[in-house]
Amino acid sequence: MDTLILGIAMVLIVEGLVYALAPSLVERMLEAMRAMPLDLRRLIGVSAIAAGATMLWILQSF
Repeated sequence: MDTLILGIAMVLIVEGLVYALAPSLVERMLEAMRAMPLDLRRLIGVSAIAAGATMLWILQSF
C-alpha cells in the first residue's frame, strides 16, 4: 500500500511540474492528442500501463 501511495505522489509531483513550468506545452500536447485516432490513444494508454507495471515488477524483484 505504501508503494501505491508513493507512486501516486510521484505522479502528482511530475504532473504538477509540467503544468507549472510548461503550460503552453501541455496545450500543444492536448491538441496533438485530439488529432490522433481514438484507437491510437488507447494503444498509447495500454502501452504506458504495461510499461509501468513491468517497471514496478522489475523494481519489486530487487
